[in-house]
Amino acid sequence: MNKTILITASILGILSIVLGAFGAHGLKELISVELQQTFETGVRYQMYHALLLLFVGSTSLIQEKTKKSIFFLTVIGLLFFSGSIYGLATNELTSFNFKSIGFITPIGGLLLIFTWIMLFKDFLKISTKKGK
Repeated sequence: MNKTILITASILGILSIVLGAFGAHGLKELISVELQQTFETGVRYQMYHALLLLFVGSTSLIQEKTKKSIFFLTVIGLLFFSGSIYGLATNELTSFNFKSIGFITPIGGLLLIFTWIMLFKDFLKISTKKGK
């Protein structure tokens, strides 16, 4: 599972850089500054969670069962949250009306919040030894 998490984190990181550059340069003349900032929000959250997955995949502080849950919640959460933000920000440029699926943005955000709650709960379970 760790290898899958790390590979996914790397792909999400690469895509964050590509989408960030595209948003800053490719969309500059095509959408408003406000929509560019919206697009950047999606990129930023994607990168934050790519870094989270790098940590999750490379640590032994998190139980394997929790790692698996975090992985799926993060990937689905990012698809819903960042993916819908990308679509909504570029809605004027496509034939598909992303506003019709805009309701999934907060669902994705909620999944990302649950990811962090699971991480927090697992950290609370770590037993501390005296002197450490």
